[in-house]
Amino acid sequence: MIDLLYFAWVRERIGLPREGVETDAATVADLVAELRAREERYALAFADLSALRVALDQELSEFDAPLAGVREVAFFPPMTGG
Repeated sequence: MIDLLYFAWVRERIGLPREGVETDAATVADLVAELRAREERYALAFADLSALRVALDQELSEFDAPLAGVREVAFFPPMTGG
């Protein structure tokens, strides 16, 4: 089981702040592909990966990173200064 956390507009589009999923995905990109195939709200949230960042167990990562041993995946838009 992997905990997925969604922040900002990602959470708004999916309608959940977090959820647990069972997956056989090898990488973050594979996981995203599984989520997109679920239903429209996931497809919309993950339509443009260049507009998203990902953290694995609270460490900023890339979409080609392996999921082996990961317990938490967080998706969020890039942070902006202000």
